[in-house]
Amino acid sequence: MMHARRIPLWPFIVATPLVLATCVLFGPAGLILPDGGTELGRSILILRLQRVAAGFVVGAGLACAGTVLQAILRNPLAEPYVLGISGGAGLGAAGAILTGLAAWNVFMVPLSAFVASALALFAVYLLAAWGGRISVYGLILSGVIVSSVASSLLMFMVTVTPARGLHSVLWWMLGNLQVSDPALLEACALAIFPASGILWLMSRELNAMTLGHEAAHHLGVRCAVVVPLGLGLATLITGAAVGLSGMIGFVGLVVPHVTRTLTGPDHRRLIPASMLAGGVFLALSDAVARTVLAPRELPVGVITSLIGGPFFLALLQNRRRRGWVD
Repeated sequence: MMHARRIPLWPFIVATPLVLATCVLFGPAGLILPDGGTELGRSILILRLQRVAAGFVVGAGLACAGTVLQAILRNPLAEPYVLGISGGAGLGAAGAILTGLAAWNVFMVPLSAFVASALALFAVYLLAAWGGRISVYGLILSGVIVSSVASSLLMFMVTVTPARGLHSVLWWMLGNLQVSDPALLEACALAIFPASGILWLMSRELNAMTLGHEAAHHLGVRCAVVVPLGLGLATLITGAAVGLSGMIGFVGLVVPHVTRTLTGPDHRRLIPASMLAGGVFLALSDAVARTVLAPRELPVGVITSLIGGPFFLALLQNRRRRGWVD
């Protein structure tokens, strides 16, 4: 039986800077490079560069987190939202914004997002372990429960928010790549990329995890260490991404699945390819968001949801025909 030809990693490496450079050209007036000879032009150019950089950092992080979760849970529908990680991060970040911690220190948003996402993951583990051995489906079901509770609490916070703070919270909930502080972008990048590097070093273990926990154990993988470490690093990445850009859905679902069909399931190629593709995908989505209704701007989460929603339904139907992974 012949195997489909897999795409190597180098086309992703070559295409990424070209696409990101093109995204810098997108603005309300169409494809145009700001005049760097004027102070206004330089300011616009810097803002665009920061925005494209934020899109790449967040997209790469969410794609990496989704890839790892899909490997550990052995479910192509898994992403940070499934385990309640994004919901917890969103709740923590919104709390920092509404209580004024964000105005006191810009780093309180990603810090609060990470702490809340870690607490959400801990709650998922407690629920999954209730009454016996932790299973993949127990983790997924517990994640859905925790995510629902976090979403309900977030909606309650929005409901009681004064009108003057409602717009900023709602805009953040829908995804916003406008960088409020370059130092925040640097800090989140310093959290996302090293954590992703550690996950890439775990590629052999992740490859074995896709065969099932029992098979991975017989191959010498210490699942009791790999699973918590993988989930913890994915939580750190998601918390940093949500703290920087708000709640942007479907990147961690769409990008890893598409990339896997192109590069194959080997995580030595899949993780870096997914990160490059995720960064490009989110940067392109943001370019569309700020130009499609120019001069009005759409939240980038609206674009990713419009793409990810139909993709999720198609993937769900495909999995129903083929049968779910045990």
